[in-house]
Amino acid sequence: MDLKIEYTESAFGHHIEEADIVHAIANKIRDKPMKKYTNKYGLVGFDRSGNLLEIVYNPLDEDTILVFHTMKCRMSFLKSLDEEE
Repeated sequence: MDLKIEYTESAFGHHIEEADIVHAIANKIRDKPMKKYTNKYGLVGFDRSGNLLEIVYNPLDEDTILVFHTMKCRMSFLKSLDEEE
């Protein structure tokens, strides 16, 4: 199954390139529902240069996600995903 990724304009608000987003999703180290929200997931993965990115998305169906936030990963975001457990 190939994951289809759709984007809002805000997904590129921090000047992260689409290729880096795709790479981070394919090379994720965390991917969890954000319990304080409905249908919102937080993901942390490596971009093409090995830097961590934080990505927030909504699943649209079994094969499609809508990415609306990406930026260099903040420690607070990573910790918040760990706290979701």
